[in-house]
Amino acid sequence: MVVLGSKVYVKGDARDRTLDGLQSLVADRFADLEVDYEIGHREDDFPTVTVDGPDAVVARNLLREEFGEMVAEHEPGETYVGTLDSWDEDGFVLDAGPAGMVRIDAENLDLGRGSPAQIRKRFGLVQHLSLRFVAGDEPRLAEEEIDRLYEWTRGNGRVNANSVTRSEVRATVNKSGHAQDIVTVERLGLLEMSIICNPDTDPPGLLADIGRFMPSELLAIVP
Repeated sequence: MVVLGSKVYVKGDARDRTLDGLQSLVADRFADLEVDYEIGHREDDFPTVTVDGPDAVVARNLLREEFGEMVAEHEPGETYVGTLDSWDEDGFVLDAGPAGMVRIDAENLDLGRGSPAQIRKRFGLVQHLSLRFVAGDEPRLAEEEIDRLYEWTRGNGRVNANSVTRSEVRATVNKSGHAQDIVTVERLGLLEMSIICNPDTDPPGLLADIGRFMPSELLAIVP
């Protein structure tokens, strides 16, 4: 069983739609593999995929590569994934599922100047976004995560969103008349998406126009 490193924290019909979407996504990834699988949902909101069959090892590795995996214990110096649970003046708190909460102090974020709250907004870190970190007595953001976040601040602008599926983001962008203003919608997690803007699109302006249609946290990233 793989505990995926991306939460399903919405309720009711929204949760059912998200898990149905996960079912379709997993079916697509496993299309050429000889496996049987079952999708579950833990009380802490992390989904699980139980896999059996001749290609089970390959299938589990595919899931770990795409979503990361929540594990019960962390070895110092190794890289793991957690979801952004909260933040304060002292740093970020990540939800690492079975391993509990992990605090990353502000000095170990390595994302430039500003308070954790300012850093969060500058890099578009919506709540529940999956972030990779290095475990230890003083956990820190992983170098590959830092590189990814800095890459977001270069090139095209972005609008990051949570509590929404990829298809719902696309429908909202179309409804608001901005289909021509975006390049694509990048999946960051099961319910966290990044709208990549055209070079001449203003991310804060796009956020203002689509925000009334989306019950989400939205953060604009301006290069």
